[in-house]
Amino acid sequence: MRIAACPIPHCSKRPCRWWGLLYHEEKKTVKSRNVSIIILLLLVLLAVGCSSAQGSTATIESAEIDQEATASAAPNYISQAARPYQGAVIRGISENTPASTYIKDKLVPLFEEETGITVEMEVTPYDRMFELTIQELRQGTGGYDFIYVEQDFFYSYLSKGYLVNLSEVMREKPELILPDFDPVDFTSFINEFRDPATRDLYGVPIEAFLKMYLYRKDLFDDPAIQAAFAAEYNYPLAPAVTVEQYRDNAEFFTRYGQENNRELWGTTVQAAVDHSGSFYEFFETIAPPFGIYNWGINVNNYKATVANGGQLDSPLAKEALAFWVDLLQYAPPESTHSAWNEVAETFAAGRAAQGWVYGENTAWIATDSDRSEVVGKVGVALPPVSSGVIEDVLIGKGYLGYYDGGAFGIAHASKNAEATLLWLQFLGRPDIQPDWAVTSSRVVHLSTFDNTLVRSQDKKLNGYFTLMKEQGRLFAGAPPFPFHIEIRDTIAPYIHKAITGDLTPDEALDQAAIAVDKELVRLGYGQ
Repeated sequence: MRIAACPIPHCSKRPCRWWGLLYHEEKKTVKSRNVSIIILLLLVLLAVGCSSAQGSTATIESAEIDQEATASAAPNYISQAARPYQGAVIRGISENTPASTYIKDKLVPLFEEETGITVEMEVTPYDRMFELTIQELRQGTGGYDFIYVEQDFFYSYLSKGYLVNLSEVMREKPELILPDFDPVDFTSFINEFRDPATRDLYGVPIEAFLKMYLYRKDLFDDPAIQAAFAAEYNYPLAPAVTVEQYRDNAEFFTRYGQENNRELWGTTVQAAVDHSGSFYEFFETIAPPFGIYNWGINVNNYKATVANGGQLDSPLAKEALAFWVDLLQYAPPESTHSAWNEVAETFAAGRAAQGWVYGENTAWIATDSDRSEVVGKVGVALPPVSSGVIEDVLIGKGYLGYYDGGAFGIAHASKNAEATLLWLQFLGRPDIQPDWAVTSSRVVHLSTFDNTLVRSQDKKLNGYFTLMKEQGRLFAGAPPFPFHIEIRDTIAPYIHKAITGDLTPDEALDQAAIAVDKELVRLGYGQ
C-alpha cells in the first residue's frame, strides 16, 4: 500500500501511516478473509499458541517507528497544537464503565495539564447516558462536544448525520494530527467506527472487550465435586464447551448449593425485565451459539419471519430462547432484575458457578479483593456452542459471541470540534494504554497486548487478554443496522414476556418476528 506524502512538519523524517490511511484502505477479498478465518480456527482447535490474523496483518502494514522518540515528543507537540485552544472548555458524556471512570479520574487531569484545555466529563448510568445523548443529538444545541458512541448505535448515528467526520477534519486541518495517534496500531475494532462506503473514521475507540464464559476454578477443580458430578452425569465435570454441558453444570451446581446450604447457583442470567440488558444477552450471547446471527434478520432483504427468509421465529431461535429462559431456575433470584453490572456483581459475590460476563468487569472480579469474593478463583474460556456453529465460523457465516465496546465521537453540533479532536487523539496514545487495560480489561491497541504490565495481568486473569488477542476474530460486534434502536425496542417486550412467563418462547418469537417485519416496512426497509 503506497502511503501518500504528508504535509505535516513533524512527519518529514518518516512516512506518516495516519495520513496515508486517510486516503487508502487495503481491500481484501471474501475468499482471502474466509481462508484466514479457517486457518485461525483450525489453530484454535489444535490449541496451537499463535498470534491472531489481526496481529499479523497489523505487523505487515505497520512501518518501523521509533516509539521512544515518538513518546517523548508527543507531550510537546500536543501542547503546541493545543495552543490556539488553551482556556477552551469541552464537555462530554459517557457510560459509567470501568474504562470511562479511568478516563475521568486519570486521563482528564493529564490532558488538561498538557494542553490547557478543560474537559468536563459526565459519567452516568447507561439509561441516563443514552437518554441525554439522544436528546442532545436530536436538538443539536452543542451541549456536548464528545459523546460515547456504543458500537451498537454507530450505524444509526451515522445514517442520521449525528457525528463529525474525523478523517475529513484531519484532511482539512493536518496541523491537528498528533504524531503518536496511529490507527494502524488499533485493533480491527476501529473499523466498527468507519463509514462502510468511504472508510472515513467517525470515532476513536476507548474500550473493547469480549463477553466471555467465566467459571469458578475452585469449584470445577474440587475432587469431591468432580466425583459427584461424574457419578450423576456419567462424564467428567469441566467448563462447558457445549450448551448441553452448560445446562448440566447449571443444574448440578444449583443443587449442590442447596444441599450444602450455600448461596450458590449454577449460572448467571442477564434477564432484567423492562431493561434492554435482557435483549442484548439473548441476541449477543445466547442466539449466536445456537446458530442465530444478526438477530435472526435476513441482511439481504431485511425480513425476520421464516416465511420471508428470516430466522427470528425459526426452530433454532425458539430452542435458544427456551434454553435461556429455562436457565432462570438455576440462577440467583436477582437475575430478573440484572443487567450487565448486576451480573458482574453476582459473579463477584460468589453466587454463581459459571456465567457470561462482559470483559470490562473481568479484571476487578479476578483481582480486586475489596470488591470481589472470588479473587484467584476465576477461570476464563470461550463461550459454549451448539452443533454447527463452529462450521459456520469456519466459512465466515457466523460468530461465537459478542465483541463489545465503544468510542468517543464528536457531536455534530459541537462548537469546539478542533479542541475535541485533540482530546480524542490523546486518548489514542499508545503510552497511556497499558495501565488503562490492566484496570478495566479493555484493549484497543495491538501493541498493548505485548506490554509487560498487561502480560503480567493476563496471568491473573487466567489468559483473558491472550484469548482476546488470539481469538477475538471469532467474535463480532452488533449487526450494521441503521435501525438498531427501533428494532431492539420492537423485540424487547416479547423477550421480557418470555422471561415473566406471560408468553412461551415460541409465542414470543412468533409475535416478535411479525412485529419486526411490519416495523422494518414502516421504516422503509424490506419493501
